[in-house]
Amino acid sequence: MNELLEVLLMLLQMVVFALALGLTLISFQSYRMNPSKRLESAFIGFAFLSMGVGLTTIVSQLSEPLTAFYIAETVPFIVGFGMLYLSLYR
Repeated sequence: MNELLEVLLMLLQMVVFALALGLTLISFQSYRMNPSKRLESAFIGFAFLSMGVGLTTIVSQLSEPLTAFYIAETVPFIVGFGMLYLSLYR
């Protein structure tokens, strides 16, 4: 039963990563069609959020990750949300 739950968790994490990449792609296409500072900031924000999701997925596979790994996975989220915040207020 535990193995089934681990497989389910991995599948759900892959879905979250795919959705994050989809948002990044859509924001990049929007920026390419209509270049503006707002859309550029949104694209950068979604790109960093995608990196954060990817790092979170990788770190969750480690048996006993160091605190440094948790810090490394948190930084892209801070940058990503900061850029999204900036894109909304430009």
